[in-house]
Amino acid sequence: MSRIAIIGGHGKIALELARILTGAGHEVSSLFRNPAHGDDVTATGATAVIADIENLSVAQLTDKLAGHDAIVFSAGAGGGSAPRTYAVDRDAAIRTMDAAAEAGVRRYVMVSYLGARPDHGVPEDNSFFAYAEAKAAADSYLRGTSLAWTILAPSTLTLAEGTGSIDTGPDLEGTDVARQDVARVAAGVLHRPGTAGRTIEFNKGGTPIDQALDALG
Repeated sequence: MSRIAIIGGHGKIALELARILTGAGHEVSSLFRNPAHGDDVTATGATAVIADIENLSVAQLTDKLAGHDAIVFSAGAGGGSAPRTYAVDRDAAIRTMDAAAEAGVRRYVMVSYLGARPDHGVPEDNSFFAYAEAKAAADSYLRGTSLAWTILAPSTLTLAEGTGSIDTGPDLEGTDVARQDVARVAAGVLHRPGTAGRTIEFNKGGTPIDQALDALG
């Protein structure tokens, strides 16, 4: 059994991930901002932890994350204003990485998106620009840490029921993947140390998730 912290614990991927992990016998702490969401989180079997990461310092985050074996970052500003997107998806994300290092939690899984990179090509006048910039910065920072990181880069997320199968690699032809399957991939990489140091690009496809991840290491 491992103790895993999910940051952004009320998101759809996070709720599904918590159900998967607690169902497998792991102890899960789900960090989220709004106290009104506590019942949704505890219904997954996770421990609800109120934590507004946008406003917590590295020291405060370190206290929240201490004692865990792994961290999954699945938080986001949710398409709000550009300043808040930078504050959450970049700045708060980076503070959680620093906090993980301070707390001695080496395993860190980041939920990013397919195409996240400094040369993302999104025009500055596009509403997606701030998110693309923020995720590129956070992912780049994570790659430069000493953490045992894995970056998940799914294509467009849907609310469809997951198929349990994906395609991976740099030349993906599909366009979307169910959030349920993203949660399954996140759960799968947590117990595969060979996926550390890798960015996994994927979408829905024809290879069972366990088989696809085993092929990566």
